Amino acid sequence: MTAMSALDNQPVQGPPVPPEWLAYYAQPKQDRVTRFVQRVWTRSPVWAAPVALLACMGGAVGYTLATHPAEAGAGEPPTCLLKYTTGFVCPGCGGTRAAWYLLHGDLPAAARHHAIFTFAVPFLLYMYVAWAGKRLFNWKLPQLTLSPAVLIAFVAVWGVWSVLRNLPWAPFTALYV
Repeated sequence: MTAMSALDNQPVQGPPVPPEWLAYYAQPKQDRVTRFVQRVWTRSPVWAAPVALLACMGGAVGYTLATHPAEAGAGEPPTCLLKYTTGFVCPGCGGTRAAWYLLHGDLPAAARHHAIFTFAVPFLLYMYVAWAGKRLFNWKLPQLTLSPAVLIAFVAVWGVWSVLRNLPWAPFTALYV
C-alpha cells in the first residue's frame, strides 16, 4: 500500500499535501514482533479473543479464591506494593477483597472495600457478554457505549474518592481499608 492510496480513503482535513512531499517521508518498516502479532491476529479464529479474555478473568477469579485476601495480614500475599511501601491507599486498594466478597455474594462488604469496583463489575460483565456474544454468535445485544464525558466523570470520581480515602481525619477515616 502506498502512502497516497492510504490517504485516498481519508476525509480531507486541510489543504491537500503535494504528492512530491510524500517522497520525503519514508514509511516506517515494521519490526519482527509487530509483523508476528499481526500475522497471528489475522490467522486466529474468531473465538480466540473472547476465550483468551475469559481465561484471564478465570485466572483472576481463581487467584482471588485461592489467596483468600479478606484474611491476609499486612505484608502477606496478596499485597499492594504501594500501600506496603508508602502506607497510602492506592486507587485500586481493596479491589481484590471486594472481588472476594462479590464472589461470595456479600455486596455490602464488597462495597465497603471498594465501592467503585463493586459498582463497575456489572457493567464490565455486561460489556464482555455483549462483545463476545456479538463476535461469536452475532447476538444483537445493545452495546454499552460510554461517551468521553462519562469516562472523564468516572475517572474524576475515582480520583476524588482515592484522595478522600487517604485523608487522616473523620469522616474520611471510614473509607480507609
